[in-house]
Amino acid sequence: MKVIIVGGVAGGASTAARLRRNDEKAEIILLEKGEHISFANCGLPYYIGGTITDKEALLLQTPESFHARFRVDVRVRQEAVGVDVKAKTVQVKNLETGETYRESYDKLVLSPGASPIRPNLPGAEKNHLFTLRNIPDTYAIREHIDSYKPKSCAVIGAGFIGMEMAENLAELGIAVNIIEAAPHVMAPVDLDMAHDIHNYIRSKGLGLYLGQKCVGFTSNSVLLDSGASVPADMVILSIGVMPETGFLRHSGIRLGERGEIVVNDCLQTSAEDVYALGDAVAVTNLVSGKPARIPLASPANKQGRLVADHICGKNCCYKGSQGTSILKFFDLTVAVTGEKEENLKAAGVAYHKSITYSASHAGYYPGGTMMAIKLLFGGDAKILGAQIVGCDGVDKRIDSLANALRFGLSVYDLQEMELAYAPPFSSAKDPVNMAGYVAGNLLEGKMVPFYLEDLPHIPADSLCIDVRTEEEYQAGHIAGFCNIPLDSLRDRLPHLDLTKNIYISCQIGLRGYLAQRILMQHGAKVWNLVGGYRLYKARQDDQPGTTH
Repeated sequence: MKVIIVGGVAGGASTAARLRRNDEKAEIILLEKGEHISFANCGLPYYIGGTITDKEALLLQTPESFHARFRVDVRVRQEAVGVDVKAKTVQVKNLETGETYRESYDKLVLSPGASPIRPNLPGAEKNHLFTLRNIPDTYAIREHIDSYKPKSCAVIGAGFIGMEMAENLAELGIAVNIIEAAPHVMAPVDLDMAHDIHNYIRSKGLGLYLGQKCVGFTSNSVLLDSGASVPADMVILSIGVMPETGFLRHSGIRLGERGEIVVNDCLQTSAEDVYALGDAVAVTNLVSGKPARIPLASPANKQGRLVADHICGKNCCYKGSQGTSILKFFDLTVAVTGEKEENLKAAGVAYHKSITYSASHAGYYPGGTMMAIKLLFGGDAKILGAQIVGCDGVDKRIDSLANALRFGLSVYDLQEMELAYAPPFSSAKDPVNMAGYVAGNLLEGKMVPFYLEDLPHIPADSLCIDVRTEEEYQAGHIAGFCNIPLDSLRDRLPHLDLTKNIYISCQIGLRGYLAQRILMQHGAKVWNLVGGYRLYKARQDDQPGTTH
């Protein structure tokens, strides 16, 4: 069996390695148009920032080491420029000599990846513009910084790469401004969870421009559609990627609207004996069941293993991806899995949501930090998505929630999870358990929620109560809410008109829930503010524009 693999890195290299483990006699050819077949692309920003100091550490396998271990015919600087699915050949261009040749295959695996979007905007030639996707990009950025010592940088696009680059450049002492055309950073999270991220960005001294698009450049600035001019001696473009599938345009292999390769559950394309995987394909979104481009390294590795097994006769399929991902930004961690509220709403999917604030470990043990967990779930209690913003311990909580979603667990299963506990690591009621408890109370009607977006629509004749302490209330409160501390609530019941609709606010929602249980058992109709004053203040502090 002769197998040609187009593209290396996570998808192609993992396919080749698994193929060899499955079949010692197969002829395997790996075509890579770049110089490197397997490198730590997720580690590139940290080499630029100086956290990773050894260039060689970024190279997981060289062509020579890969051949020595797996006996794969590795051909770097060899670009696939066409595919003839009827003749079962790949047209290849040798980028060193310019010559082209054809190579036949029994099976073809397409893992061409995706390339950064680089719009043609006025003045682009005047500034130093960079994208970050591979090793040469990394070296170019690092060498520019070492040679020219820029004082300012604009990062356009606040996804994972943009945010990681912003952190690493700021750590080098460069004044960084983040520019994002959307209303909030980090597309996989919702706006309510992004408020804390925005406020943290500003607290670190970085500029933040939201809802504004780049329209041009000068030699030392970025021009925005709002009329603002943002200082920038250099620019990092991180506004997304497009599948590198131009060479398939006339192949007959079916492509989607944005050039992504369409595959079935076995990662087979529309052409016989041709597979595709990685950043260039659309896979099934595990939650929505619809095709989606989810360009992440972990799914690409799993897909490579599956494709190799399927080629060798194993009956297996790819069940889809849920987009589990995590970001470190200075001391802040942002993690997601599954769908976000904005997508569920746009798709017309019925859902419930809760937001809980929990300590990373036991409150009496020093050094704990708070994390916010947003849980999205259906009326059947099945988990649809989760988002966490915090510092310590976010990673292990998102992994628990990601597994719960992957294996179809419910919010009640979160309550039953027996998770590791000792004071330095967690609380007896882990934040994951707490998210499950709150979601269960919501579904059972024990906690009736209202949300920040509902504040303007509270009926004028309602009774609005803030149940925090008097000191907390005086330090700041929501307009229109009177203060009755929770511990005084029972004594004040005779003086309250329990026939009115009652809206409760506290700091994070917990004391509001306790107040709600008291009032509901006295016959009142009560709503509790999800996220409490903590979330309200985060939104108030998150003002448009830029702050240093």
